[in-house]
Amino acid sequence: MTCPPRILVLPPRLTASARTLRATALRRGLRIVEATASAVPEGLGSPGWAGWPEWSEGAGPVGSPGDTRGTQGTGSTEGTGGTGGTGSDGYAVHLHAGPSFADVVAPALGIALLEAPADWLARLPRALTQRDIRATTIGEAYRLRRPAFVKSPNDKSISALVYADGSRLPGPDAVDPATVVLVSDVMTFEVEYRLHLLDGAVHAAGQYAEAGRLRLGPPDGEALAFGRDVLAAAGKTLPSAIVVDVGRDDDGRWAVIEANAAWASGCYSADPDRALETVLRAAGPSTALSPHDRDFVR
Repeated sequence: MTCPPRILVLPPRLTASARTLRATALRRGLRIVEATASAVPEGLGSPGWAGWPEWSEGAGPVGSPGDTRGTQGTGSTEGTGGTGGTGSDGYAVHLHAGPSFADVVAPALGIALLEAPADWLARLPRALTQRDIRATTIGEAYRLRRPAFVKSPNDKSISALVYADGSRLPGPDAVDPATVVLVSDVMTFEVEYRLHLLDGAVHAAGQYAEAGRLRLGPPDGEALAFGRDVLAAAGKTLPSAIVVDVGRDDDGRWAVIEANAAWASGCYSADPDRALETVLRAAGPSTALSPHDRDFVR
């Protein structure tokens, strides 16, 4: 079967990780589309964004003088196989970006964004987390009278921090009290690893922190083994492509730190080709979704 040519959509400002994935995608023959700052959010619903045939039929560089499409396309239109399914006018369209950008772009381009359920971490057995974790509303979290680590489940709307008590959380004037947050015991990790999971296996991995500071390195055998344990116990409760961070504390205990959407996660020191493959599955054409993944669309 001939797979459609693929496009990777990127946001206006690229992180170092996004630049790595961009270079990897170009090398593999994907076409790259980078939005300009003015394209978000006004331009994404315009006819220019919907008119994908214009890009591939000699309309000139997107973003050139007189062009109103709000993007800039570069690279080859050769397909590289893999995900199958098409999004816009015969292209398989994928995305790597943060949640704010993705939430605007994905619906317009027929991209399905995969993520873990909001309460996934809280539902894991304690043997995999080594700490108490609960999913609740921030309105309930205001009642906390002890230090706790609080974060948003699937984005950065609530900063992931240790809060001295509930009074230190963003107030109801800034956040809807019904907003779901994860509240957990404070746990310090000696070393942390990012696992890129694809089709029930650890597809790529790498160290990203040591003693709370950024420190890149190769994957650890114990981290990979723990990742396999997590998949054996809870793999069916995750989409086919996801990122899971794991860590080891000072007592040598391994624990799941959190799950992150692969399309919004940095690859750090992981093999960029294999990390890209996880991204492409995690944010691709909605028409290519498997029955399993339909339950995990953002």
